[in-house]
Formats: sequence, structure tokens, C-alpha cells
Amino acid sequence: MEKSKSTGIGFFEKYLTIWVAFCMVVGVLIGEFIPAIPDFLGRFEYANVSIPIAILIWLMIYPMMLKVDFQSIKNVGKNPKGLFVTWVTNWLIKPFTMFGIAWLFFFVIFKTLIPAELAKDYLAGAILLGAAPCTAMVFVWSHLTKGNAAYTVVQVATNDLIILVAFTPIVAFLLGVGGVSIPWDTLILSVVLFVVIPLAGGVITRNYVTKKHGLEYFQTRFIPKFGNITIIGLLLTLIIIFSFQGDVILDNPLHIVLIAIPLIIQTFLIFFIAYLASKVLKLPHDIAAPAGMIGASNFFELSVAVAISLFGTQSPAALATIVGVLTEVPVMLILVRIANNTKGWFKHE
Repeated sequence: MEKSKSTGIGFFEKYLTIWVAFCMVVGVLIGEFIPAIPDFLGRFEYANVSIPIAILIWLMIYPMMLKVDFQSIKNVGKNPKGLFVTWVTNWLIKPFTMFGIAWLFFFVIFKTLIPAELAKDYLAGAILLGAAPCTAMVFVWSHLTKGNAAYTVVQVATNDLIILVAFTPIVAFLLGVGGVSIPWDTLILSVVLFVVIPLAGGVITRNYVTKKHGLEYFQTRFIPKFGNITIIGLLLTLIIIFSFQGDVILDNPLHIVLIAIPLIIQTFLIFFIAYLASKVLKLPHDIAAPAGMIGASNFFELSVAVAISLFGTQSPAALATIVGVLTEVPVMLILVRIANNTKGWFKHE
């Protein structure tokens, strides 16, 4: 999802909100005027997983996994405090604050605006977002805040390992608390399909190409070959999803805004929890900023994939995860500005 560290945020990423909005319009129009397309695509499913969407999601996730360097984990012991902030914020705080904030808004504050059944589905989508901290775009946010690139790689690598074991039980627990039935087989299959397989593929590819051609070739020539494959895969996926979601969106246009409000509040909250904790622990700014960004940002590709697998392309839960994509970039760019403007807080470095 990111360009090389030397170029910062790319064209597609910078205007991701506009692209997502465009995909929403295109998808809704297809669903409304050419319903044969979503009807045809809906035929290709296995274990409730849409095969066309699964292929597109692999195109999204695999290039990101190529950039994860697990060799960097050997440096964990050199400065573990920043990693502790990341781990605690991402896995012991973020999923539960997301659940609490989303529940408060969907079931209490917006009670008269959102029917109970829809509120339950939106809560499920928010839970999936909250349990999937960022693994890719954080490289962009780290670069824009002049973060420590090597340390950011360690944060991402360890985060990916934790996702393998923590994502499923946390999601299952919170869905259960929220009153959503848990299809365990589909949930586990989703994690295997959209985390384990692309992560293993990325590691194998990285090791093979690096051993054969060297690290410089891998970083400067091999990875760039994938260019914007991830973002194109995401946008095509969204068009398909929105073609299924047309009726929900047209019947409830206000709900897009209502879903976005708790997601945005959660993003700011998690950023400041990690960022201020880093300040208290006297971490340097180039570690504190990425620590705040990795929790505030979401691994929305995984969230969308699992939402589709668990609840289907037409589910309001999938719509809620897509709203997370819609709000991601503009909110994170605001947080980048905040981090850059508060660098003076970390004069101890």
C-alpha cells in the first residue's frame, strides 16, 4: 500500500478517499442498472468465500507481505519499550475501545437513527477493524513523520506474528459479546486465506529472491514491479462489494456518516494513547510517531476480507469495514500533521 520510503505517500494512496468514493458510485450504479454482474459473480463461492474477491484480496495483501522483514526481529531486545507500547495498544486496548465506542454510538447515541439489526451488523464490522491494526500503510505514515524505518519494520513484523494467534480469538470474543453468531470455521479459514497464506508466500518469495539476487535488487527492482497492484486490487474489490451493497447504501445514505463518526473518534483515541505513552516512557519521536500510527491505522484489507467471508458481500458489516477505508487516509494525514507539529514534546531524545 505504500511507495518506497524515498517517495512518501503515493498518488493513489494520497487520494484514496476520493478513489473509494468513486468506487462506491460505480459499484452502486452497477448494482442498480446492471444487476446481472453481481448476480454472476455471486455464483462463485466456496465455504461462503467469494472466489473473485478472494483473488483480488490476495493481490492486495501479498505485495504488502513481501515488505515484511522477519530478520529484523532479532533486534527486538535493543529497545523493547516502543514495541511494548505497540503491542499493548494494538492488542490489549484497541479492540476493546473500538467495541465500546461503536456500541455506545450504534446502540445508544444513534438508537433512533439505526435499527437494532443494522446496529448489530455495523458493530461487527467495527470489531473487525478494531482487531486488525495496520501492517502496511504504517510505512508511509512512519516516513511522513521521519520515523525510524528499521524500528518500524520490527513493529510491523512482530505485529504480523501476533495477528496470526490473536486476531481470531479477539474477534470471536467481541462478536459473542455483541450478540453476533460466530461461524468459527469461516473465521479460521479467513485468517488462513488472508493472513497465513499471503504472509508465508511473502516470506518465501523474499528469501528466494534475496538469496538469488541480493537485498538491493529485491528492494529497488523486485518490489517496485508490483507497483500499484495492491491499491488496484482494493479498488476493484470495493466496486464489486458496492455493487452488492447498492440497496443498503441507497436506503440508508446517512448511515455512512453515522458509521464514520465512532471510527474517527477511535482513531484519534488510539493514536494519542500510544503517542502519549511513548512520551511518558521517554521514547524518541522517531519511535513514538510510528507507534501511534500503527494502532490508529487499520489493516482494512484483512477487515474487509473477513467481513465478506463471515457475513457476505451484501452484509452491512462489510459496509462498515469499507467506511473504515473511506475515512482512513484523511484522518491519518491529520495525525501525521499533529505528530510533526508536536515533535518538541520529545526533547529528551
